[in-house]
Amino acid sequence: MPGLTRTAERYARALAAAVAAVACLLLAANAGPADTARPPAPAPAGDTTAVTDSLVTVGR
Repeated sequence: MPGLTRTAERYARALAAAVAAVACLLLAANAGPADTARPPAPAPAGDTTAVTDSLVTVGR
């Protein structure tokens, strides 16, 4: 039965390769940042200045 052993070995190698491929894909999918980045806090209302259009102020 050496023929059956070789076929079984091929299937075992294929199964091991498939398991390794799935493990690599799962690890790659979970390789993102652990915590989501939070947006910066808005500036307090007292620290803001009015934005003026430079074209309007040049004509004055």
